[in-house]
Amino acid sequence: MPRIPLEDNFDDVINKAQRGLRLDDGELARRAGISSPALRALKGGTFDEAAARAVAPVLQLGADQLVALGRKAWYPEQVIPPRGFAMFNTPFEDMTVNSYLVWDPRTHRAAAFDTGATCEPMLGAIGAEKLTVRYLFLTHTHDDHIADAARLLAQTGAEIYSSEREPFPGGKTFRENQTFHLDGVAIKTLLTWGHSPGQTTYFVTGLAWPLAICGDSMFASSMGGGLVSYEDQYRNNVEKIFTLPRDTVIAPGHGPLTTLAQEKKHNPFFAR
Repeated sequence: MPRIPLEDNFDDVINKAQRGLRLDDGELARRAGISSPALRALKGGTFDEAAARAVAPVLQLGADQLVALGRKAWYPEQVIPPRGFAMFNTPFEDMTVNSYLVWDPRTHRAAAFDTGATCEPMLGAIGAEKLTVRYLFLTHTHDDHIADAARLLAQTGAEIYSSEREPFPGGKTFRENQTFHLDGVAIKTLLTWGHSPGQTTYFVTGLAWPLAICGDSMFASSMGGGLVSYEDQYRNNVEKIFTLPRDTVIAPGHGPLTTLAQEKKHNPFFAR
């Protein structure tokens, strides 16, 4: 797997927080004590440490973490995937999107999580590992995450599931805190909505380390945009993801893998 760039730059984080808090440019510049041209430059991607430190507390962001992001000084230490886990990163328009496979190494019964732009690499891994795919779980139903669902279902015969708050046509739904099993692997549904109505994080246990497949709930050094509700997206992340074990591996919908321990220290939204 090549080094996957972070999903968001410092200016993406600033713009997400500003939109979520519903601050216009004039109010943000006034409260931060910087000029309007300085704010426009910062939001446009020209990094200035003093300006970044000025806007961070107004936007409820960690200043040191935002500066590290602006300096490109941090990238999450990557974990070595255990047997029973695979990640796929595929191009979709001007970005890339992640999908995942989880399986019981003893029985080879598997679950897929989203499809990305194409499930071709996933199908290759399914064949190589001789997996039987029981489920296709959707983190949410935005196009980049479900683009190849029809082919994956046709090739594997899996059942497709999504949150009851965000049903997929022809699929089955689940409630929050429902648990599915792949023999020795357990998959618990956590409703972490805000980016979408039924955005779901899947907490997986039974592998070498606990795993949270979180879609666009959060990313390394950032979080998903609150397209439905910024406040609820933030709250759900804090209450349902950041209360998981510190060694939980975070498998986001975009960008690299990270860990909860690293995000508690380095994510501008949460490391205050």
